[in-house]
Amino acid sequence: MSRYHSQSKVSQEERSALGRAARKTTPRSTLAERSTVPRDPLGIIRAQNADRLPELVPLRMERMLTSPFAFFRGSAALMAADLANDPNSDILVASCGDAHVSNFGFYASPQRTLVFDLNDFDESAWAPWEWDVKRLVTSIVVGGMQTSRDDAVIRDAAMAAVQAYARAIRGFVRLSPVDRYFSHSDPASAFASLDGASRRALKAAMKDAEKRTSDRAVRKLTVRDENDVLSFVEQPPTMTHVPPEITAMIEELGLAYARTANIDIQVVLAHYKAVDLVLRVVGVGSVGTRCFLIAFEDGDDNVLLLQAKEANQSVLVEYGGIEQPPVLEDIINSVGQGGRIVAMQRVLQAVSDPFLGTVEGPGGREFFVRQFHDKKGSFDVEALEDAPFRRYATACAITLARAHCQAPVSGEIAGYIGNGQIAGEAIIDWSYKYAEVSLGDFEALRASDLNPQASA
Repeated sequence: MSRYHSQSKVSQEERSALGRAARKTTPRSTLAERSTVPRDPLGIIRAQNADRLPELVPLRMERMLTSPFAFFRGSAALMAADLANDPNSDILVASCGDAHVSNFGFYASPQRTLVFDLNDFDESAWAPWEWDVKRLVTSIVVGGMQTSRDDAVIRDAAMAAVQAYARAIRGFVRLSPVDRYFSHSDPASAFASLDGASRRALKAAMKDAEKRTSDRAVRKLTVRDENDVLSFVEQPPTMTHVPPEITAMIEELGLAYARTANIDIQVVLAHYKAVDLVLRVVGVGSVGTRCFLIAFEDGDDNVLLLQAKEANQSVLVEYGGIEQPPVLEDIINSVGQGGRIVAMQRVLQAVSDPFLGTVEGPGGREFFVRQFHDKKGSFDVEALEDAPFRRYATACAITLARAHCQAPVSGEIAGYIGNGQIAGEAIIDWSYKYAEVSLGDFEALRASDLNPQASA
C-alpha cells in the first residue's frame, strides 16, 4: 500500500515506464472484457433499500425507473460489483466512484467565481483509474442512446472523451505536483473557442447556475410566522419536518458540525444559530438515505442553509472490493464515512466548499455537511445538440483527468494509456456491452415486485 503515499522521489519518466510495463500484465485490449460471473442486480438494490427510510423506497424505485439513463445514474453499486470481476490496470488513484456525465457541473468558488468540476463524492475512494472513465463513457453511451442520437455521434463523443482524458493526463503529469494541484477550469474562458451551439449551451447553463443562490433557496423553501420565527415550508414527500426528538437536538448537532469545520468557518458560524431542520429527498440513487437541510440564522435575520447528507461506505469498497490506503482508513476510523467524503472531495476538486464538515447524527449515523445551492448548476445532457454533447463529454473527461492526476501514480496512467486510441476502443467496447447490461437490469427492475407500479 506504500505506493499510495510513498513520498519517494520517483520521476515521471520512471512512472511512465511502469505504466507501459503494466500493459504486459493487463493489455489495454483486455479493458473490453466483461465477466460472465453470475450477477444479482436486484439483490444489490434490495440490500441498499434495506437500510433506507422505508417510506421513501418506493420513490427511489420510481425515480430509477423514470428512464434507462436515470436507472444508470442510480446504480453505481451495480457497476462497481461488475467492475470488480473484470480485468483492471491495477493503477489505483483517488476516484469519484460515480463519474457519470450528470455528476459534473458548476458551483461557486470561495472567491465567488463559477467553476466547473466533479460535484458528487458519496462513492469516492481509491480505485483503478479506468473505473471512473468507464462510468463516464458508459453514461455517454446510455445518455446518447436515450436521446436517439446516431450511433456515429455517440461513438465519436465517447472516443473524444477517452482521448481528451489521455491528452490531459499526459499534459498534467508534465507539470509539477504543486502546479497540478493549483490547476483549475475557468468556464468563461472557453467561450472564444466554442461553436455557436456549444456557446449557447454553456451560457445558458452558467446563467442558470448563477441564479441558484442560497438567498433564492431561502425565499423558496422557508417562511416566517407572525412572530418572525423562521421555518422550512413542508413539501411532502420531498421535504418534511423530522420528529420532535430530533428537532430538539438541532443546536447540539449544529455545534458538533462547527467543531469539524476549518477554523475560519468556525468563526463565521459563531454568528449563527441552528433554528430549523427538515428531511429532504435528493437525487436518484440517494433517495431514501437521510439528508437534512439545516437553517442557521444570525441576530439580523441573515440565513445560511446547509445540507447534511448521510455518508455510507463507498460502493468501490463495499461492492468493488478495493482495499483503501491507510491514510483514508485512518480518516474513516477517526471521523467516519463523512470524513472520507470530505477528504476525497478536497483531493479531487480544484476548489472545494469551505463549509465542508462532518457530524454524527441520531443512532450513530454519519453525515457530511456542505452548503446548499451555492450557485450549483449543470447541463441538461439530454437536451444538448450533438456538437455541444461532444464538447461536454470531453470537458468532463479533462476534468476527471485533473482529479486523477493528483495521485502520485498518475504518470503510470500516462504510460499505460498512451494516446488513448487502443484503450479508448477497448473502453468503448466495454461501455456498449455494459449499456446493454444496464438496460437489462432496468427492465428486470421494472418487471419485479420492487416496482411500485407493478406491486400496486
